[in-house]
Amino acid sequence: MSQLTAENRVLHWQHTRNLMTAHLVVWFLFSYVVHWFAPELNNIRFAGWPLGYYMASQGALVAFVIQLFIFVKQQDNVDRKFGVAEDD
Repeated sequence: MSQLTAENRVLHWQHTRNLMTAHLVVWFLFSYVVHWFAPELNNIRFAGWPLGYYMASQGALVAFVIQLFIFVKQQDNVDRKFGVAEDD
């Protein structure tokens, strides 16, 4: 791990914190907000199922897995930008 200056350490943490916050907002939307509106979403059909049911059973899980891979790639880019990435 390379040595970071105090300024770079602060900038790295700011980027990491902003990235985590953005992903937590997306997580919250798929975990709670979509399900709060499930009765209204059930009027829409997706792949033959009511959308509210689909989002509760499969859609949110798919979104979480995709979000995980996106987060890892984005965090790796932040780490590489500040010189703290792990060796491949």
